[in-house]
Amino acid sequence: MTEFNLRELKLENYPLKAFDKVRFSDTDKHRHAKNAAFATFCETGRTYILFNPNFPVAAEGCTFVIANINLNLISEINWPGKVDIGTGILKINNSSVYLVQSLFQNDKLCATSETVLVHVTGSPAKSLPIPDASKELLSKYLLKSE
Repeated sequence: MTEFNLRELKLENYPLKAFDKVRFSDTDKHRHAKNAAFATFCETGRTYILFNPNFPVAAEGCTFVIANINLNLISEINWPGKVDIGTGILKINNSSVYLVQSLFQNDKLCATSETVLVHVTGSPAKSLPIPDASKELLSKYLLKSE
């Protein structure tokens, strides 16, 4: 899905940087973050883009849902500590957004993620075009090749 080698990207390569605290409840008996915690850390990064109350991206009555996620676990995340989250957008389509993320602990790459999000409304969910104003907001998070 990506033209970028996510394993080579550093936190500073991402247009959005966030962090999350590793909670004891995120871990197993060896203080390693459980697989589900990796997905939660990625969610933290996505919410800064998609659900910022100061800059709403979804159209009125709409939201973004995950259509596909590919999460690659590379290294352990340990407790106690924090996780740095790099988030960028690869592509903005008519009704979908292709997002990439990397998780780091102590400057070490721990995971990469590629996610397809779809702009939807209603129940059952039906995809709708992303408004031009929203595309403009999202475009500031486009990942740039060096």
